[in-house]
Amino acid sequence: MLDEYLYGKVDRISPEAPVPVVEISSTRMLLGGAANVAANVEALGDQPMLLGLVGDDDARSRLSELLGERGITSDLLVTDESRPTTIKTRILAHNQQVVRADREKRHELSPEIEKKVVDKFLSVADDCSAVIISDYGKGVITLSLLERIIDECLKRDIFLAVDPKETRFHNYKRVSLITPNHHEAGFASGRRINDMDDLLAVGADLMERLKTKAILITRGPDGMSLFQQDSEPTHIPTFARQVYDVTGAGDTVIAAFVSAVVAGADLIESAIVANAGAGCTVAEIGTATVSVDQLRAELERNVSNGKLVERP
Repeated sequence: MLDEYLYGKVDRISPEAPVPVVEISSTRMLLGGAANVAANVEALGDQPMLLGLVGDDDARSRLSELLGERGITSDLLVTDESRPTTIKTRILAHNQQVVRADREKRHELSPEIEKKVVDKFLSVADDCSAVIISDYGKGVITLSLLERIIDECLKRDIFLAVDPKETRFHNYKRVSLITPNHHEAGFASGRRINDMDDLLAVGADLMERLKTKAILITRGPDGMSLFQQDSEPTHIPTFARQVYDVTGAGDTVIAAFVSAVVAGADLIESAIVANAGAGCTVAEIGTATVSVDQLRAELERNVSNGKLVERP
C-alpha cells in the first residue's frame, strides 16, 4: 500500500456542509501496509523481500520508487489488473487526522494470481530466515494461500509471524507468532478484555485453539503481553511517552520482534525489543521506521525507567 498524507490547517467551516475546510500546505507519500513492515525490517539492518499485490497503475510505479530508495526489491510484487494499488489518504490539520479516504478493491485473488504469488514465494523461500504475513483484509491472504505458506515454512523450519485480521483468526493455526491488539484478540476469543483476568483467559483460549508457539497481545498504553506454550504469560509494560500517532505501530512491533528473533533473541527478549520499537513509532506522526540507534536509545531509556517485564 501507499500512505498519502495531506497536511494543512482549518480556520473555517464549509458553507456546503457542516465539515471543516482544510487548507493543504504540504503532502507526503510513504510506504504503507506490508511495505511499511518491509521498511521497518530494512531500517533495523535486515534485508526484506516484499511479496504482495499491486495494480497496473501510477501508484505501483511510485511504490517501486519508494522501495528502491530503501534498497528493497520490487521484483516479487505481483500485478493484478483487477484491482488498483491500495492508497490510504489521510488529511491532517494541526497534527490531528480529519478524515481518511481509501482507494482499493478487496476481493479475493483469483486462482491464477494466487499461483503467481505462491511461485514467487517458493522462488525465495530457501533464502528466508523468517516470514512475516501482514493480513490487512484486502483479499490477498486467502485460506488456501495461507495454508500453503504455513506448510512451506514448517517444512523449512522458518519462523512465521502473522499480524492478523480479527475475522480470520481461525486460519492462523500452527504459525510461530501472532501479534493482535487487545481488541482483535478479544473479538477472536469472544470476550472483551477489560482487566487482567480477561486478558489471561483470552490468551489461554487463543493459544489452545490456534496451536501457535506464541501470541503477543499489544495493549496500547498498558504495554504488551506475551503468551507461550508451557510458560507463564509475561507482561512488558510501556513507559511514559508523548503519543502523537499510533499509525503503523503494529508494523514496527512485528518487524522489530522478528528481527530480534532472527538475531538470536528469545521470545521475551524479542517482545522487549518490539515494545521499545513501538515506543519510538507512536512519538512520530504518520507511518514511521525505527533505526538501530533509535531502538538502542529507547531500550536504554526503558531500562533506566523501570522493570522491563512483569509476571501477572
